[in-house]
Amino acid sequence: MATNNSVTNQDTHFFADVCSNFDFAAQFTKHDAGLLDQIKSCNSVYRFRFPIRRGNGFEVIDAWRVEHSQHQSPTKGGIRYSEMVNEDEVMALAALMTYKCAIVNVPFGGAKGGIKINPKNYTVQELENITRRYTVELIKKNFIGPSIDVPAPDYGSGEREMSWIADTYATMNPGQLDAMGAVTGKPIALHGIAGRREATGRGVAIATRECVSIGEDMQKIGLTQGISGKKVIVQGLGNVGYYSAKFLSEFGALIVGLCEFEGAIYNADGLDIEAVFQHRKATGSILGYAGAKQEFKNTLEGLEQPCDILVPAALENQITVANIKNIKAKIIVEGANGPTSPEAEAIFHEMGGIVVPDMYANAGGVTVSYFEWLKNLSHVAFGRINRRFEENSNLNLVNMVEGITGLALTPLQRATIVKGATELELVNSGLEDTMIRSYHEIRETYKSINKIDGMRTAALVGVINKIAVSYQNLGIWP
Repeated sequence: MATNNSVTNQDTHFFADVCSNFDFAAQFTKHDAGLLDQIKSCNSVYRFRFPIRRGNGFEVIDAWRVEHSQHQSPTKGGIRYSEMVNEDEVMALAALMTYKCAIVNVPFGGAKGGIKINPKNYTVQELENITRRYTVELIKKNFIGPSIDVPAPDYGSGEREMSWIADTYATMNPGQLDAMGAVTGKPIALHGIAGRREATGRGVAIATRECVSIGEDMQKIGLTQGISGKKVIVQGLGNVGYYSAKFLSEFGALIVGLCEFEGAIYNADGLDIEAVFQHRKATGSILGYAGAKQEFKNTLEGLEQPCDILVPAALENQITVANIKNIKAKIIVEGANGPTSPEAEAIFHEMGGIVVPDMYANAGGVTVSYFEWLKNLSHVAFGRINRRFEENSNLNLVNMVEGITGLALTPLQRATIVKGATELELVNSGLEDTMIRSYHEIRETYKSINKIDGMRTAALVGVINKIAVSYQNLGIWP
């Protein structure tokens, strides 16, 4: 049974939107047209189909892998499992991955994959067959490998699928020492890394916290400085949305609204994110949660409720010209890829709002994927070699200070000071440093070019300049 390959004009605008943003930013750079075209274009687009057995018959699966840029190697990007996925979307997401990696100074080119299925319609065995066959197709065309192209989870996929990919690649490449580095987002038991699952959401929360920490910027939009007490609405209670809300709450923000495909809930006094999550797990819906004071059957209506910060962390094209003027938030932090249309963003800027762009805000995932890749290539967990040495050094220092001062620390104080960093603590530290440095890098570009309207353009200007330098240094051969 073949799938329907028809794609409407409405489905083919995402890559055009990404290119439109790129072209607008390019006018603030001084690179020639040919180089700009090379940076913007997708280098390789691999579209393929393969059959699987279903019952007594066959089904043909459509799939893609796009490598957008090889200015750095390997390329990097997730694999989306969705019946809505199409070539345009995969190309757009691959381009965003290139820009995302450049923004956070991760040495990867951008890539993306897509398998046109609804995972809910398949058994675990069928999903494994699809994933392994997809991986074999990539191997046949040299579209996967630790130094070539490294997939990761995306919408509809997770640690389980990455395990299947890793095993298939290792089986097809016997004796390859770095085989586990061919894919990231693996479970820790299969050479994954602590903190990867929550990395994107943690990165979104850090980006939000950093944005509101700058008093000068907050004064312009009528907000106080700091994350404490800020009212936040989060769209999406999947991996990114859940962890974004969780960490924002831990940072001191007040989660007042949550939106999912079945509807939205709101409480100006705050929602308990964990309680909502458990309620949805038990009932299949966020609606009916006892702590909500308002419910909306239309999930988009939930985005329009009073708040300071809106975090769309679901799918693309959620905020458009149709609803942007109803958005009451002063800041939009894009947890998802492409949730705000270019037209809506322009209107939001005119309204005096700030958009923290997706290519920066949700870069936490690829940042920690980079750490996982490094771990796989080095074949040693972070902190394993030096942790005990650090603890002994810290203990000697504490003993010396106590001996000189005559003061004795409590057991808890000693344990806190002496303790060496775990892998998770090192990963979170590296992620936080990356997100903070990158935000201020974008902001400096924004401030230095007065004509730039918005952080997305500022981020892309920095991206274009970085990638242009890479291509110029590489040269062209032959």
